[in-house]
Amino acid sequence: MKKLLPVLLLWNITLYAQDSGKACELLSKINTLVQREHYKPKPIDDSLSAYVFDEMMNRLDMGRNIFSKNEYDKLTAHRLKIDDYLNEGKCGFLDEFTETWKTALVRKQKTIESLRNVALDYNSKDSVKFSKKNFAFDLAETDFDRVWKKRLRFEILDDIAKLSKNLDSLKQNFVSLEKISKAKILDTNLCKVSSILENKKGLEYQLQGFMLDAFCSYFDPHSNYFSVDAKSSFLSGLSTSNLSLGLDITLNEKEEIIVGDVIPGGPAARSGKFEKGDTIVRVANAKGEEYWVSCTSLETIGELIFSDTNKEVNITIRKKNGSTVEAGLQKEIMKDLQNSVYSYIAEKNGMRVGYINIPNFYSDFESNSPFGCADDVVKEIIKLQEDKVEGIVIDLLDNGGGSMEEAIRLVGMFIDIGPVSILANSKGRQNILKDTNRGMAYTGPVVILVNGFSASASEFFSAAMQDYNRAIVIGAPTLGKATMQTIMPLDNKNEDFVKLTVEKFYRITGESGQIKGVIPDLELPVLFDGVIKREDSYRNALVHDSIATKARFQRLLIPNKDRVLGLSKERIKNNSRFNDLRRYNNEINIMYEKQRGPIRLTLADVFKDIHEIDPLWDKVKEITQRPANTAISNTTYEIMKMDSDPFEKEINTFKIKDVQNSPYLEEAINIIRDYKEFLKMN
Repeated sequence: MKKLLPVLLLWNITLYAQDSGKACELLSKINTLVQREHYKPKPIDDSLSAYVFDEMMNRLDMGRNIFSKNEYDKLTAHRLKIDDYLNEGKCGFLDEFTETWKTALVRKQKTIESLRNVALDYNSKDSVKFSKKNFAFDLAETDFDRVWKKRLRFEILDDIAKLSKNLDSLKQNFVSLEKISKAKILDTNLCKVSSILENKKGLEYQLQGFMLDAFCSYFDPHSNYFSVDAKSSFLSGLSTSNLSLGLDITLNEKEEIIVGDVIPGGPAARSGKFEKGDTIVRVANAKGEEYWVSCTSLETIGELIFSDTNKEVNITIRKKNGSTVEAGLQKEIMKDLQNSVYSYIAEKNGMRVGYINIPNFYSDFESNSPFGCADDVVKEIIKLQEDKVEGIVIDLLDNGGGSMEEAIRLVGMFIDIGPVSILANSKGRQNILKDTNRGMAYTGPVVILVNGFSASASEFFSAAMQDYNRAIVIGAPTLGKATMQTIMPLDNKNEDFVKLTVEKFYRITGESGQIKGVIPDLELPVLFDGVIKREDSYRNALVHDSIATKARFQRLLIPNKDRVLGLSKERIKNNSRFNDLRRYNNEINIMYEKQRGPIRLTLADVFKDIHEIDPLWDKVKEITQRPANTAISNTTYEIMKMDSDPFEKEINTFKIKDVQNSPYLEEAINIIRDYKEFLKMN
């Protein structure tokens, strides 16, 4: 055996060298592609090196509780050399990262495991500190036991505090609750470490992915590296199941699984427990198999949520206020609706308008069908016109975008003919995107609703309608993403890909919507608007600018627009609900901006910290469910259709409830009424 040891060591070193070589080869291919195709490539220099190094360290140790100061200082020798390694084709530095990371993870694993049978003190004067900025890598080798004792105590107390709003009850049952919570918190933390150490593809592969992704994101936040792995298979399978929980889910920037949408009429919607933006933290099936999302593969979680095999699923979600909620759901066959766009007649004080909701700009790419979002909107317009509406409100709130082709076609439904946007590439070449079809599907007044989650194609459509003066846009400034990405393989093996920003959109005025977004003609208070992560929150986002353009268009006239907007501003100033929204937003902003802690590690102190925001969340919940002063009804066509379709009746009930609560729709009706009244006077 002793004779074999040097051979085995040499074999391991050879494997590392091969992985390092593969990383350097991929890095070189990515750089070649970026420099050739990216909209605004940057030079490979020390700035890139520092960015990639810092991003990798943040990814490996975000909490600053894995690496010691000595380990960090040792790795820092590479911080300004990654550009040199790329130029020289030498990526051996990854071997040192891998060994250091492995040592740190094993130490963390042993430290946590050693605390399993240790009685933790919940009456000490110890406290935990919080910071909006990253802590320094300043731990000594002797600090880890102390640090993890404090961290685990806080996590246990935090877990217990979220179980109830009754502190006395929690204190009374603390001993039994602590035992359960401690086992859960320890298992979760150990599971996270094990999922990394026992990953089938190895630490080297994971580290390589971190580095390549950091390299791509240096050029802009929407350029990424990815391989054909669990992420792509997970996301591609979201709509393939016959049985459904009625949930659309996605991954956020932290690769957490979040609720993208709750499908009206489905099991999740009927439970009343799910909202867009909830984080899924745990999933279990009827067999008692339970999986924490933080330390389980995406394939396994996807299998539980989407496969027909597990018909009963228990899901634990974390709400925006930090509380956790459990829901037991039974999967059902959900009928595929004709389209995602839907409409209603909204009425107030005798004024009837058409309301059209566009959840996203979808297109039938797979069958190469000409039909998609734009055509479905026209179908809804026809239904509404048959019921004699006097204006149309288009709801793009929370619409994250989709097909630009559909957005171009939809603009064309409201203008006669002309340019709608300008697409510019890295060479400065402009491609003027045009509506070439004469005529309009609708010629009456239009109001568009937007907020900070209205992005990409939604911004494209809203900007063009605003530039043509074809609609009044109300709500909050949009996300501010005016770039286009394309997915490119690094070679003909189709194993490694880069999503690369290759073009930038400009309005037909020549101004970019990048960073700035679409500024509404009338700004209204929208909950959480101040804490939405817009494009300008990314330090590496492309800049806002303007270009000279040859695009020519005829701006239409909205008679008495300034007078209409003036009346609306006066109404909003005196509207109690909008004033409440402003006040709650201020409270939300203060809550998000204030520095937490330090918090003493006692149940009472942690409980106070967790629940001090409960009154604000209660107010937020009340105002979102407060009915607006509008009557919502179906079109004649839909009423006849639903008479023979119980499923659509059920879905209709959920949709109407949301629309009835919208203060933005109510104000849009007021705007159309004022517009019509001024027309009569002229």
